[in-house]
Amino acid sequence: MAPSTHTVTNQVPPLTGYDVFSGDRVLTEAVERHLAPGVLDEAREELSTLGRSAGSPQAQEWGAQANENPPRLRTHDRYGHRVDEVDFHPAWHRLLGHAVTAGLTDAWGRQGGHVRRAAGFLVWTQAEAGHGCPLSMTHAAVPALRTDPALAAEWEPLLTSHVYEEGLRPASQKTGVLFGMGMTEKQGGTDVRSNTTRAVPLAGDGEYLLTGHKWFCSAPMSDGFLVLAQAPGGLSCFLVPRVLPDGARNVFAIQRLKDKLGNRSNASAEVEFDGTWARLVGEEGRGVRTIIEMVATTRLDCVVGSAALMRQAVAQAIHHSAYRSVFGGLLIEKPLMRNVLADLALESEAATTLALRLAAAYDADTEEERAFLRIAVPTAKYWVTKRCGAVVGEALECLGGNGYVEESGMPRLLREAPLNSIWEGSGNVQALDVLRALQREPQALNAFLQEVGKARGADHRLDAAIKDLLTELADLDAAEAGARRLVERMALVLQGSLLLRWAPPETADAFCASRLGGDWGSAFGTLPHSLDLATVVERARAQAG
Repeated sequence: MAPSTHTVTNQVPPLTGYDVFSGDRVLTEAVERHLAPGVLDEAREELSTLGRSAGSPQAQEWGAQANENPPRLRTHDRYGHRVDEVDFHPAWHRLLGHAVTAGLTDAWGRQGGHVRRAAGFLVWTQAEAGHGCPLSMTHAAVPALRTDPALAAEWEPLLTSHVYEEGLRPASQKTGVLFGMGMTEKQGGTDVRSNTTRAVPLAGDGEYLLTGHKWFCSAPMSDGFLVLAQAPGGLSCFLVPRVLPDGARNVFAIQRLKDKLGNRSNASAEVEFDGTWARLVGEEGRGVRTIIEMVATTRLDCVVGSAALMRQAVAQAIHHSAYRSVFGGLLIEKPLMRNVLADLALESEAATTLALRLAAAYDADTEEERAFLRIAVPTAKYWVTKRCGAVVGEALECLGGNGYVEESGMPRLLREAPLNSIWEGSGNVQALDVLRALQREPQALNAFLQEVGKARGADHRLDAAIKDLLTELADLDAAEAGARRLVERMALVLQGSLLLRWAPPETADAFCASRLGGDWGSAFGTLPHSLDLATVVERARAQAG
C-alpha cells in the first residue's frame, strides 16, 4: 500500500490522444481560407489523420526517444575502411517515414500543395522538430534543380515521393530520396562568396571534382546535397550524391557531428570533400542565384517551424492552466494568468496566420505574389523566429517547476526555439535582405503595401502604424543601423492586417491595442485588462473533441 503522503492530487493529465490539426482553430480556419473547395475535403482528411498521429502517445514517445538517443557517427568499419555513416535511433526513422508518407516533401506538383504541406509541417513538427530539417531541404531542393531540366526529371519524382527508404544506395535503386545542403564554411559562414571549396571540371558534360570542406551539413545521411564551390567561372551550385550511379560511395568524409544546444535528434556534420564527384546545377558563376530559391523556401519553413513550436508551447500552457487548481480555483480563471495566456495566444495566432498566408502565395505563383514573397518571407523569418524563444520560455513558466523538468517536454521546445532564427541566415541577414529588396525592388514593396492596405480603415491603430511605416520607408539611404526596427514594424503591421481581416474581433482588437497601439508592457501578460481575454484564450485551447 502506498504511503498516504504519496497520494497524487492536483496534477495535470498529459495533453495526448488528440487531433493536433482539428484541435487548432486558427490552423483549420487558415486551411479552409486558402484552399479551393475542390481539394478542401481531401486536405482536411489527410491533415486530421496526421493530426491524430501527431497527438498520439506513440508519436510523442518517438519524439522523446529520438532526442534522448542522438545520432552517432561511425567513420570506419571494423576493418578500417572509411564508411562515414551516421546511426539514428529507430524512432527517428519512424518519425521521418511517417512525415514522408504524409507528403511533407511533396508540394510543388499538386493543387494547394504548399498550403497543405505547410499545415502538415506545422502539425507534425509539434511531435518532434529535429527531423524537419531533411524534410525541409528535400522539399526546397526542387526549385533549384528545375534550373536544369535533365536533373529535375531525374531527381524530382524521388524528392516528392511519399516513400521513405533509409540506407545509402544509388538513387536509381530507390523509390524516394532525401536531400541536404552545404553552403557555409569555417572562414566565411554567411559570407558564402568567400568559400574556398574548389570545383575542377572533368571531361564529362557538367561533371566536376570538389575539394574543400563544409562547416555545417545537416542530415549527412541524405541521398544528395546541393553545395556551393568555386568553379573556373566563379561560385557555382553542385549536386553531390552520397552514392555514385555504379554503387560506389562518393568521397564524403564526415569529420565530426556538432554537439548542439537543441535539435538533438538531427545530425549536423562537418564534411570534407577530396575529389568528390559532383554535377553542375545551373550555370557556372551563378551558384547563389541557383540556390537562392532553395534558401527562400527553407526560410518559409523556419517561419512554419517556429509557429509550430509556439503553438505546442501555448497549447501545453493553456492545457495545464485548465486543470491546475490554485488559490481556490482553476489557474486559467485567474485574471493575471488569463492575461499571460491571452498574450501568448495572440503571438501564436499571428505566427500561424502569417505562415499560411505565405504558403498560399507560393500556391498562387503570380507575379504579384512572387513580389510579395520576396519581401514578406525575410520579414516573417526575422520576426516570427525571434518571437519563438520568448513565447516558449513564458509558456514553460506557466507550468512552474513542472515545466522545467524534461518529462514535461517543455525544455526540449525551449532548446529548439532559437534554431530557426539562426538557420538560413540569422536576424541581421534577414533584416539586410529586406532592406536590399526595399532599395532595389520597388515591385516587392508595392506588393507588400497592397497586402497590408487590404485592412486599411478597419482599425485606427493599424492606420496609424501604416502611416508611421510609410514615413520610415521614405528615407532608406542610411537605414542599415535601424533595419531591425524597420523590419519588426513591417512584420507587426502585416500580422495586424491579416488578423483584422481573418481573426475574430476580440483577437484582432487585442493585437492592435498591444502590438500596434502601444498599450502593452515589456513582458507577456501586460495586455489592457479591458479586453475580452477569456475569448482569446478559449480560442487557443487545444480542442480534444
